[in-house]
Amino acid sequence: MNGQKGQPVAIAIPTMPAVETRQRLSDLFAAHHRRVLMAAYRITGSMADAEDVAQSVFLRLTAGDEPAMNNAGSYLYRAAINGALDLLRRRLTAASEPLDSASAVASQGRGSRPEAEAAAGQLVSWLRIALGELSPRAAEMFTLRYVEELDNREIAAMMHTSQAVVAVTLHGARSKLKKRLSEMERGNR
Repeated sequence: MNGQKGQPVAIAIPTMPAVETRQRLSDLFAAHHRRVLMAAYRITGSMADAEDVAQSVFLRLTAGDEPAMNNAGSYLYRAAINGALDLLRRRLTAASEPLDSASAVASQGRGSRPEAEAAAGQLVSWLRIALGELSPRAAEMFTLRYVEELDNREIAAMMHTSQAVVAVTLHGARSKLKKRLSEMERGNR
């Protein structure tokens, strides 16, 4: 249209061709899916839950939440950790028990697992619950440090903060988790 009075004006909006977008998303998926999946799995302890978290992370990309290519790996990794922690928090507030904990209890009744393995399973279950009670930032830092085994410098860089903040946050998180796990153990006796 020519834009004369009373006539609409066509505006050209620069967009990325759909084929190029699909290819970029496919490349991101291929490059980062395993790391995203395994990060979620280490937190949830369930492959089914980890797959759900990974799927939601990548689905957000199709909705236009695509990270800049220079930090896509970090973005997706943190999104997986946060998604898994959110899942644990939802379970905590819904007062539902994870399926892996229920199956552990059922198998204990059949006597198919040694007592030490059952106790370790219970501790992991309690840790997941307690982790879901921490603030999102503290839970993420704790997970990055003790599950993903990153050092404080790496965590500080990833979370755009100082090493001192990471150290203080981790100290507080460990104290809260220790207290909460102790409470859970006393309540279980």
